Amino acid sequence: MADVFEARRELDQSRQRLWALIESTPNLDWLLLTKRPERVPENAPWKKVWPTNVWLGTTVENQHWASKRIPALLNNRAKVLFISAEPLLGPVDLRQWLRAPSDRKSGLDWVIAGGESGPHARPMNPAWVVSLQDQCAAVGAAFHFKQWGHWGPDAGPTPNTKKVELHDGAQRVVLWRVGKHAAGRTLKGRTWDGFPLERASN
Repeated sequence: MADVFEARRELDQSRQRLWALIESTPNLDWLLLTKRPERVPENAPWKKVWPTNVWLGTTVENQHWASKRIPALLNNRAKVLFISAEPLLGPVDLRQWLRAPSDRKSGLDWVIAGGESGPHARPMNPAWVVSLQDQCAAVGAAFHFKQWGHWGPDAGPTPNTKKVELHDGAQRVVLWRVGKHAAGRTLKGRTWDGFPLERASN
């Protein structure tokens, strides 16, 4: 529940305990998510051979951070490499980094996406998350849609409900500020719970 790759030397002792715990629990998958993938080689004890129960991911909010963080993430050899595009704050093109489950080259196995929640949440254009799902589907990469966040497209107008209008080309989209529970997590009429099980079981 923390970014273990922060540039803080006082965390070194805790990191050493974590690495030992990971290696002693091979039946438990550990998802390590960081905004600092460039620091992974310096801090993680594994280089060419990683424990098979470590899944390594980085946060990608928009194309700027995708271009900076994903190449650094792909320099590591964890069995599963993933991104968390949450909160998704802009369009992201992942096509150069995605890989199919049968592809052995370095690439992203899993995409988690979602909107921002909380009272100061920024709305997510539905076109951004639809695009990510389409990109994953094109190569068979796992896709998980976590939530719309505080703003949702499917809630109808109610008294005093704030709304925002977004545009995707010529299309107008209205999002309603209804809270993450009411906004839900349905995309294209269904939920998306993709999980890289095939690669994880290899």
